[in-house]
Amino acid sequence: MNTVAGPMRTHVMLTPRLISELGGLRSNLRAVVHRSGLAVIVSAGGEADACNESTWRQLIQEAASVTSAPGTVVVDLTGLDFVSCCAFQALTEESERCRRRGIDMRLVSQRGMVTRIVKACGFADMLPVYPTVDSALDTEPAVA
Repeated sequence: MNTVAGPMRTHVMLTPRLISELGGLRSNLRAVVHRSGLAVIVSAGGEADACNESTWRQLIQEAASVTSAPGTVVVDLTGLDFVSCCAFQALTEESERCRRRGIDMRLVSQRGMVTRIVKACGFADMLPVYPTVDSALDTEPAVA
């Protein structure tokens, strides 16, 4: 597994604006971004909804911007209590931008509802869902 034998994970610095938004008193979204080899991992908690859509979008965009091809952006939704439609839309839009740059985006969730939403919306090819961060990291990138 990558957590034991794989690359060490290092913290990725976010912009001061994003740090301020995530740490705000009214913020119901939390996140930590790490690098593991060529992958960037976003671990989110709280809620990703219409109230923090711009913060969510900025978080995903910043994580993707520090990822280089043939890297992978792994978005761990495990700590989120709620994920709105606009949050899924932001993920699909960033996933498309990533693909054009030769970067793969993957989601992590053990909730069946996340997988069902991704499949029902036709996003399964763009946003594959894995049960753990390690399984998402252990899979070869789909992007050539």
